[in-house]
Order: sequence, then C-alpha cells, then structure tokens
Amino acid sequence: MKRTGTYLYITIVTVLVAAFFVVFNLFPRSTVSELENRELAKMPAFTWEKFWSGEYMSELSSWYSDSEPYRDLFMMLSMEVDKAKKMPVIGKDEDEVTFIAGDEPTEQPTEEQAAEEEVPADSVQINVEAKSKIANHGIVIVGSQPTARALMAYRGGVKSCNRFAEMANLYKKTLGEEVNVYCMIIPTAVEFYCPERAKARMKSQFETITEAYSQLDSAVVAVDVYTPLRKHRNEDIYLRTDHHWSPRGGYYAAKALAAAAGVPFNDLSHYDEHTITGYVGSMYRYSRDITVKRSPEDFVYHKPREVEYKTTYINYALDESFNITSELAPVAGNYFYTFKNGSGNAYCTFMGGDSKITQVRTSTKNGRRVIIVKDSFGNAIPGYLFYSFEEIHVIDLRYFTHNIKRYIAQNKITDVVMAHNAVFAATGTTMSAYSRFLTQ
Repeated sequence: MKRTGTYLYITIVTVLVAAFFVVFNLFPRSTVSELENRELAKMPAFTWEKFWSGEYMSELSSWYSDSEPYRDLFMMLSMEVDKAKKMPVIGKDEDEVTFIAGDEPTEQPTEEQAAEEEVPADSVQINVEAKSKIANHGIVIVGSQPTARALMAYRGGVKSCNRFAEMANLYKKTLGEEVNVYCMIIPTAVEFYCPERAKARMKSQFETITEAYSQLDSAVVAVDVYTPLRKHRNEDIYLRTDHHWSPRGGYYAAKALAAAAGVPFNDLSHYDEHTITGYVGSMYRYSRDITVKRSPEDFVYHKPREVEYKTTYINYALDESFNITSELAPVAGNYFYTFKNGSGNAYCTFMGGDSKITQVRTSTKNGRRVIIVKDSFGNAIPGYLFYSFEEIHVIDLRYFTHNIKRYIAQNKITDVVMAHNAVFAATGTTMSAYSRFLTQ
C-alpha cells in the first residue's frame, strides 16, 4: 500500500515537472503584461563581446524569467491563493478594511521627512520603482467586490506643503504683476473616503492645505478645490481602482479655477459624455489585491461640444528609466485619445499621457492664455477650460526642458496655475523642479 502511494506521488510530481517544462520552454513567451502595464524583457541580441563579459547570460536570464508564458495568468492565480490565505494583508478588520504594505511605522515621520517623500512618475507605462513608492505610502482596500475602493494612504505633516506655497510666492515675484499665479493643492481620495477604522493611520489633508494657503502672499490666488470636492464627495469624483481622481473631479476643480480667474465657464450640459466600461486602474497593480481586479468601474469623461480647438504636442523621447533623451518637433494631434472598454490606460484619455508639452488654441477669444504646471492629477482639468481661455498650455513637472520664464514671455501667458495633489505638492523633487525651471 505504501509502495503504491509512493509511486502515485512520484508519478504526480513527474507529470507536474514535465508540464511546467513544456509550458515554460515550448509555449510562446509573453511580450506584454497588462497587469503591470509594461512591455516585458526582449530576447537579447548575441555578441561574442557580451558573451565573454557575462552580460549576455545575465540579459538572457532576465528575459527568461520576465517573459514566462501566461505570466499574467500565473500572477493572478498567485493573488487568488494569497487572498484565500490572507497572506498579502497586514491587517484586516470586521468592516472589510484591508491594509496592504506601508503599515503604520513605529515612529511618525518628521515634517522634513514627509516633505521629502517621493511620488510615482505616471505615464502610459508604469515603472517598477514608481510602484514601490506608492505602495510604501500604504494602501487601504475599503469594501468588497464588485465595488471595492483602493486608497493611497496620506501621511504628510501639517506643514509639509508650506515649501510649495513659498515656491508659488517666488513665481509671482519673478513673473511680476502682468502674470496671475494660482496655487491649487488637490486632496487625494483617502481624505474623503477613509473609513473610521483606518483614520488613525492617516494625516489631515485639510489641515495641510489650509496651512499652506495661509503662507501665500496676497498677490497669489489660492484655488479652493477642497470645498467643492467635499460637497460632491457622494458623486464619482475619484476613481475607485486608481490613485487618480475622476474626470468629474477635474471638472469641479476647473470650475473653481475659472471662478478664481474671472473667466467664463460652461457646465456639463455643453459637453458630450463618453464612457469606457470595465476600467481597472493603477491600484490593482500597486496593491496586487484581487478584490480590486474584481471591482471594475466606468471611466466617464466629457468632450466640449460648442467650441473649436486645435491641439499641438511637443513630445519628449524617454529612455527605459523615463529620462528625457530628446525633444521632438511640434505635431498636431487629438486632445482626447480613444481607448477600448476594459483598457487600463483610460486615464490617458487626456493628451495621451504626461511626457510632452501640450498647447491648445481655442475659439474663445478673450486674450487669456493659461499654462498649467501639473502632475498627472492635472490631466483631468484642461479639457474643461476650452470655453474659458484662448490658449491652454500644459506641462508636466517631470518633463520640461525650457526656461519657464522665457516660455511664458514668448507665449504671452497671462495666467500660471500650479496644480498638484497633496502628496506631490509636499515632495522635495517638486520644489527642485520648480526651482530648476527658472534657471535651466
């Protein structure tokens, strides 16, 4: 009897090993991971020089492990097993609140440490380092499928955005009376949707934003987007499966900006609504929690109907580390990109991503020309301002090689908007970029 059991065990193990050998060595290799939203490693080109240096074997090993057949399927199965075993969670309470990564540290970070925290560089392709950074902030999964919400924790101190306010003051002083400067700090979703059981792990973004605005010179205009977002928090103003807000959130921010700037603004009755169904955003990749995957949502955006506009892009070529290698010639393009239902890139509907300078010229002839300096949260704002400004220029803080003072003068910019989410506004790299723009 024991011998029969041993034979059966050996047979099962042999079959499994043979099956894995066939799958991993004879089946077509994966080339793209939708889960990680990136192209996988490619088969390296062979040269004798790379072979003798050992570089070729290292690249071959990386390709073999990165491009395994059915990579996403195996990763999803792994998440299913982990979910069943409750392995990926750091803690889970009875109210369906799951804490993933970045659990509360023994000691709270100082104001200086909080201000130096990094945030991810967002683009159509998500970089591995970015993923680890957002995870280190901590992720909270609220509720259960099919309506779970994933939230990025916020741990910035009350004074963590004060240097951002100081930079807005510097820009106003540098640009002079003829250019209006607006400071817009955008709260992230956790501020409005954090469950009571998890609030002890968070910091108040309201206090952070209020403190920063109190440091602004009287000549700098503080744009209050916190109040309208809080008022409309029962609407879909933030995405459940993504770390960004939704286009509707951007709409309310654009409305607040238009009021602060004293320019016209048209409500949503002047727009055509479009929907991408089955959207699962970045928080699935960051959390690796299958509950988020099983909670797809609608990505709803709006195209203006009664205004003409032409979009020009100056694209940046990037290397594998997302560093700028060159600036390309201006090209005309569509402001709104089209993605199919279920696409994880739906947030790139606006301008197709971040690594570019966008210039939109509209039929609104009022002499007002705005430049929006932003992180990826700001992508949802410009499309609601075509009725408000004659020209709209959009630059991402991570991708800009010009002297901003010269750019503003050459394009006769009348209004400068510094629009960032509360995490991004607190980082030292944000301050460094703004400072560099004035001298580069």
